[in-house]
Amino acid sequence: MKEKINDARTGMEYTLVGDYYLPALKLPRTRPIGRWGMLHKAYLKLRKPAYYQSLLLSGKMDAVLSDVEEQAAEQYEVLIEQMSQQEGVSEKLKEENQMEWVRRMRNLENRAAEIVKAELIYPFEGR
Repeated sequence: MKEKINDARTGMEYTLVGDYYLPALKLPRTRPIGRWGMLHKAYLKLRKPAYYQSLLLSGKMDAVLSDVEEQAAEQYEVLIEQMSQQEGVSEKLKEENQMEWVRRMRNLENRAAEIVKAELIYPFEGR
């Protein structure tokens, strides 16, 4: 059995592993993290390691990733809707020429994804 202690000063729990006490980090998942949140997490881990560690150790990582996930998903849907209206990609086109509709929708989805990535997922790149 591993020995556990609580630090009254920091409020953190530590577990004895060998000769060292390691923090016992418990991060509850409250909101789902999907495609956009995981992309942002990978970006932070690779390009902003100090900020990534700060979020991880403070327990704020889940909240940040959930917020990014929600904002990105909402922006993505809005962009798809707006671009499809502007470019005439409609249900009528889908009925008349399914392959053309699929081609144009994939194009819209790819463009919307690139916009979301540039604005929310990789926010500090290119600045």
